[in-house]
Amino acid sequence: MIVAYEDRLTRFGFETLKMLFSVFGTEIEAINHEEKTPQEELVEDLITIVSHFAGKLYGLRSHKYKEVVEGVRKLVG
Repeated sequence: MIVAYEDRLTRFGFETLKMLFSVFGTEIEAINHEEKTPQEELVEDLITIVSHFAGKLYGLRSHKYKEVVEGVRKLVG
């Protein structure tokens, strides 16, 4: 299976999914792979999770949603 970017297949847990697919004889290849440190991946995963739940709580277009996401970015970054 070929994907353009890892996050097009899954937001987080790509390596786990890749191992699972290999058990069934399928290889996943990301064409545009970006090398990131484990810390960078963790920060991106946390921001993604917070963004998802903030979007559910406040609505995607609300001002509160943007405040929550920016607050997490400042806190983690």
